[in-house]
Amino acid sequence: MKSLILVFCLAQLWGCHAVSPPMIGLLYREVNCDDPESEQAAMVAMDYLNKNLFRGYKHALNRIEKVKVWPRRPFGEVFEMELDTLETTCHALDPTPAANCSVRPLVEHAVEGDCDFRVLKQAGQFTVLSVKCDSSPDSREDLKKMCPDCPVLAPLNHTKVVHAADAALKAFNTQTNGSYFQLVELTRANIGYLSRTTYVEFAMAATDCAAQEVTDPTKCNLLAEKQYGFCKGTVTEIPRQEKVSVTCTVFPPQTQPDNSPVASPPPATLLAAPEALGPLPPLPANRAHHDLRYFLMGTASVESASGEAGKAPSVVQPSVPVAAGPVVHPCPGRYRHFKV
Repeated sequence: MKSLILVFCLAQLWGCHAVSPPMIGLLYREVNCDDPESEQAAMVAMDYLNKNLFRGYKHALNRIEKVKVWPRRPFGEVFEMELDTLETTCHALDPTPAANCSVRPLVEHAVEGDCDFRVLKQAGQFTVLSVKCDSSPDSREDLKKMCPDCPVLAPLNHTKVVHAADAALKAFNTQTNGSYFQLVELTRANIGYLSRTTYVEFAMAATDCAAQEVTDPTKCNLLAEKQYGFCKGTVTEIPRQEKVSVTCTVFPPQTQPDNSPVASPPPATLLAAPEALGPLPPLPANRAHHDLRYFLMGTASVESASGEAGKAPSVVQPSVPVAAGPVVHPCPGRYRHFKV
C-alpha cells in the first residue's frame, strides 16, 4: 500500500511539472517587413552585398521576405532577415551606385537572388554580421509563357558564346586608340537560332599594351591602377561571313582590393573564389548565370561585446515552444519590382 501511495504521489508531481505555466511572450520580436526599421536594415545589407561582389552584376532589393529581431547580450539587437533580390544591368565593377542601376526586366530572363543576413543594430547603427546568398534565373517555362519569342540564357561555355565574346572584344580593340583590353569574364549570353545571332555581355580590363601596336597579347600586363570596362556585343551569321557589333563602356581607373579575384583576369571565362575564403561548391559546367553563392567575395566583420574581432555576438533564442497567442503576419513584404 505504501508503494502505491508513493507511486501516486510521484505521478502527481510529474503531472504538476508537465502542466507548468508556458513561457510568456516571445524572446524575439517580429517587425513588419515594410517597416522603416526593416527597410533601413535591408538597405545596409544590400549595400554590403554589392560592395563585396566583384563578378557578375549588382543586385537590387525586391522584397523583404522575413524578419526576426533577437536581443543581443549585453546590448543591441540582431536582425535575421531573408531578402529577395533581382539582378541589375550594372556589372559588379561598374562604379555606378546600385540605386541608379536598372533592374533587368523579365523579358531578358531575369535572375533572382535569395539572401540570408544577420545585421547588428547597436546605438542606432546597423552592421552586417553574416550573409549567405544564392541566385537562379526565372524558369524557362514561365519566361516562354510570358514571352514566347524571348531567348533564354545560354551556357557561358557554349562555343558560339565564347566565339562571340572573342570577336566582339577583337572588334573593340581594333577600333580603339587606347590601351589593349583583355577579357575578364563572360557575364551573360543568349543565342537566337532563328536570327542566327549570338548576344554576349562581358567585362574587360586594360593592359600596358597599345591596342594598335600589340603583336603578342600574352606579353601584355594589367595596369597597376586597374581599369575595367563592360561590353555588349552581337555576332550575326550571314552567308559566307559574320557581322560583329559591339558597344563598350570604359570605367575610370580604380583601386582594387588585394583579394579581388579580378585583380588578375583569368584566361578562362571565370575563376572560383580565392582559397582564403574557404571551400566553395564546384562551378556547374554549363552554368548560364553568375550564382551569388560562388561570387560573393569577402566576409562580414564581426565584433563581440568584449571587442574581440571574429566572434559572433551572443543572441538570446527560445529553447522551448511558446504559448499560442494572437497570430501576426507582418511578412513577407511588398514587391518593389516584380515577382519571379
